Amino acid sequence: MLFSGKRRLLYLYLREGWRRLARRLALGRLSALRFSASTPDRLIVAPTDLRAIDPFVAEEILQGRYPLAGRVLDTEGDSPFEIDLPSHEFANRLHAFDWLRHMRAVRDEAGFARLRHILDDWMGTHGRNIGGISWEADVVAQRVIAWLSHSPVALRNAEHGFYRRFLKSLAFQVRYLRHIAGTVPDGEARLRVRIALAMASVSMPVSASALRRAGRGLDLELDRQILPDGGHFSRNPRAALELLLDLLPLRQTYVNLGHDVPSRLISGIDRMYPALRFFRHQSGELALFNGASSVPAHELASVLRYDETAGEPFRSLPHIDFERLSLGETVVIVDTGGPLSVDLSRGAHAGCLSFEMSSGRNRLIINAGAPKFAGERFRQMARATAAHSTVTVNDTSSSRFSQSAFLGPIMVSGVSRIEAQRSDEPGRIESVKARHDGYLGAFGLIHERDIGVLNGGRLIRGRDRLARENGSDPEASDAAIAVARFHIHPAIGLRQSSKSEIYLSAPDGEGWLFACRDGELAVEEDVFFADPSGVRASSQITVTFTAGSQPEIQWTLTREG
Repeated sequence: MLFSGKRRLLYLYLREGWRRLARRLALGRLSALRFSASTPDRLIVAPTDLRAIDPFVAEEILQGRYPLAGRVLDTEGDSPFEIDLPSHEFANRLHAFDWLRHMRAVRDEAGFARLRHILDDWMGTHGRNIGGISWEADVVAQRVIAWLSHSPVALRNAEHGFYRRFLKSLAFQVRYLRHIAGTVPDGEARLRVRIALAMASVSMPVSASALRRAGRGLDLELDRQILPDGGHFSRNPRAALELLLDLLPLRQTYVNLGHDVPSRLISGIDRMYPALRFFRHQSGELALFNGASSVPAHELASVLRYDETAGEPFRSLPHIDFERLSLGETVVIVDTGGPLSVDLSRGAHAGCLSFEMSSGRNRLIINAGAPKFAGERFRQMARATAAHSTVTVNDTSSSRFSQSAFLGPIMVSGVSRIEAQRSDEPGRIESVKARHDGYLGAFGLIHERDIGVLNGGRLIRGRDRLARENGSDPEASDAAIAVARFHIHPAIGLRQSSKSEIYLSAPDGEGWLFACRDGELAVEEDVFFADPSGVRASSQITVTFTAGSQPEIQWTLTREG
């Protein structure tokens, strides 16, 4: 749990210092010589990549233009690995080689030769110089997976010398990953490293004991990261999708080669599917919580095609603390939890008690989401409570983030206690009541929220209240200004018809009426961070109220027609 105070901050600094020292001691002196060994003589198999390809991207790269991470870099004949790159995210994508999948669209020998030249270029400039972005654990893991999966394209018509260089570099990177696997910071990257090592163990010639070790390492990490309710412990809905895109081909490769599948791999995948469906709106898009960004519909569809668990989504994910209210065509997903550890708070958002709401194919109320390729400033803005459909007090986030480069963007204070209770009457009403203490230390206030879906999904009833710790109303003199925000999907039109009512209209003609007779109701400009095209303008509904004179607001969303 997170709590404030100088003693906690001191603890976090000491903890981070010890973690860095321990990692440095564990790694020792990294050098190319340390990971040199024999080169395998062949690859056994190329695991399938479920991600879609874009022939346009392949053609652009062959012409020396790299459309990655929302930017386009024209190398003008120079090596992309020896010039200044547009952004940190661009560098990640370039060195991770996930763009290699698009090269499956190449059909002529000139294209294959150009691709081999690019790969040779990377091996010559970065292949044996350990350090920088290209050797960050997650980047190496993604590159190993990409090289293994797309080796048929990379090695098409290759001469023996290139074939040997490619396998030698691949084996070198795998040995490096094997050495650093235990020191990778907690989170999705650590699991991806284990996936890469397991994939290498079935794709390259290894001993039976090495195959078993890779499987055991994967099992242990799956057990840690995929919780009993199927949620990934980052609480990011997109994490499960990204991991399944690698885990599904890995499972199939084990099966195709007749190897024993790691015991936790099948059960882990089976647990993840219901949790993935939990966060899926009927429009086919995932809810935007804790770093989730836009998800291409074809990626989600390609993963759900292998879903063998079937059935309706769960109503609750108790281990990562989310609730799903669903009646008729209406779905409301509520965040009733916080980061599960300090390390996992690096990517978490201060969105406690925020919610998203959709009706049929229309997403109406959302969170602003995380930008897919934007810079650090936008990423941190997206983490603020104001970027979520919940209540802020005095323009302050319910959890605060470290500004220290040493500590990194972890949560250092704010929400430490969350209570949630669900109350359903099957077929009639589904509701959740929750409270958090994120504003207790700074303002002496608790935020309480009730949300219920009733009338067959045609009515959503909500209540937000600020209270003292003992549950009583704040002092009448309390001047803290609260704002309840309801971020609206860019496809939805807004029209304020009176001081207390705003009409929401969807492209297909569906309409909802938002009503609140408490506080000051307004339509304001907004920013949607998670749009596939990049950060874009949007709108939000705000209800402003003062803790002392108006500690509680009640609001409704009613389907029209």
